[in-house]
Amino acid sequence: MNFDFTDDQREIRRTARELLTARSPMERVREAAEEGAYDPSLWQELVELGWPGIAIPEAHGGQGLGVLELVILLEELGYAAAASPLLSNAAAGLLIDAAGSEEQRARLLPGIADGSATATLAFAREDVADLVPDAEAAAHVVLVEDGVATLHAVGDGEIAIEPRETIDPTRRYARVRVTRPGSGESLGAPATLAAGLDRAEIALAAELTGLAQRALDMTLAYVKERRQFGVPVGVFQAVSHRCAQMLLDTEGARSATYFAAWAADADPDSLARGASLAKTAASDAGVHATAAAIQLHGGIGFTWEADVHWLYKRAHLDAAQLGPAREHRRRVARLAVAGAGRSSPAQAAI
Repeated sequence: MNFDFTDDQREIRRTARELLTARSPMERVREAAEEGAYDPSLWQELVELGWPGIAIPEAHGGQGLGVLELVILLEELGYAAAASPLLSNAAAGLLIDAAGSEEQRARLLPGIADGSATATLAFAREDVADLVPDAEAAAHVVLVEDGVATLHAVGDGEIAIEPRETIDPTRRYARVRVTRPGSGESLGAPATLAAGLDRAEIALAAELTGLAQRALDMTLAYVKERRQFGVPVGVFQAVSHRCAQMLLDTEGARSATYFAAWAADADPDSLARGASLAKTAASDAGVHATAAAIQLHGGIGFTWEADVHWLYKRAHLDAAQLGPAREHRRRVARLAVAGAGRSSPAQAAI
């Protein structure tokens, strides 16, 4: 059995790495953070390549590929810490494709696929979502509360959007409040909603994996170059052991995320377990690897001029999106007790 990517999937990864290395180096990420705005030319280039619609069916304007191909892209976007709304738009698209009616899919997915009418997704409590990525520029916001998803059109007076400053200025966040309780379109039955949320969690796990890998690569380059007592600091046992742990965490997150993406495309019975494993492993890897990168960079790692803090901040915000790792651990335990398979609609409460 071949567990490797296909030639087409490897080409997607190669193209993404080359493009983002050229178009979104850390200098551009820093500019986006300090200016408080995305680079519109980068987003337009991603749209022209068809990336927003890579996992959306061809019948609705997408490329008709799978969650695995989307994961490949999002891992590279995480590696670059690219300042872009692609992740939030893709997560909402995955949910709408899985849980929406045929009429909703036909109406909403083409705009998501071509970037002309983007969407975003968040959990809410008492009609308020405190941390919604890219809500200001979106055409639609999907809010999930108590196992129910509702679709709100931005500008229709159903929701109020208040921009928020966070520790991660490379992505735009907002607080969204439903101003007319009970408004919004109902989106999906509980079973299909859970499957859509699982796919969105896998998307987040992919970006977290990319962040962890970039933190590891930057750290290895630094500890090989930085010398103390005439030798690279990487030869010291405390440093090498920490780097080894970063590698272990990152590879574990990648394996879990690829398995979950495969399950989303090929084995629905394993999707719930795979998604929770992926979000748990990737959240831990992203947070721990980026924190270790700051420490292993020594004194310079704690400065504004060092780039590793962008990875750290993005990882913390990604890990906080949708279901936190502790809830996914509980879900894995429930699934293990009940036997493998899909969990109850209570997933939507994560």
